[in-house]
Amino acid sequence: MGLFTRRNQTTAATTTAPAVDPALAALTGDYAIDPAHSSIGFTVRHAMVTNVRGAFEAFEGSLHLDGGEPARSTASIDVTIGSVNTGIADRDAHLLGSDFFDAELFPKMTFRSTGAAQLGGDKYRITGELTIKDVTRPLSIDLEFNGSATDVYGSERVGFEGSAEILRSEWGLTWNAALEAGGVMVSDKVKLTFDISAIKQA
Repeated sequence: MGLFTRRNQTTAATTTAPAVDPALAALTGDYAIDPAHSSIGFTVRHAMVTNVRGAFEAFEGSLHLDGGEPARSTASIDVTIGSVNTGIADRDAHLLGSDFFDAELFPKMTFRSTGAAQLGGDKYRITGELTIKDVTRPLSIDLEFNGSATDVYGSERVGFEGSAEILRSEWGLTWNAALEAGGVMVSDKVKLTFDISAIKQA
């Protein structure tokens, strides 16, 4: 059952307006992303033959979920560029420098949603604007709603996982190095991944 699914109430003679499932409508509200139980990662092709994975370990964000009208749901995320971690300190330092993120001048990466839609079942698409460095461009993120639960501390949680693909050059991340056998050191295409646990606010 989807987060925003509606059920049609029908009779033999008439069809009434769709009714919102009360359990789903109860999820409507404002949520804060829990960084301790969430992750924002990326995957990029290295030397044309393998994938390198990394993550941003410091971020914050908020969601507004509307269980009756998915188009009214919103998301906002702020990522600290300096928290990037690929497991190799020298590579992380290169990413933070002027060849890539130039983190001293541009310490944050941000996403602000502009729309949301249900694709079917528990699958959704949220559209918005991603800002990296001084470039803002549209981004669509495909998400799956993983459910809701009350944790051991009494907090109401919802969970989502999703992904998106970008061409890093469109955000001014153009550094590369040619390989002797052809091709380049770092692919232009980057896959972003999101595993989000968010806590309902009072």
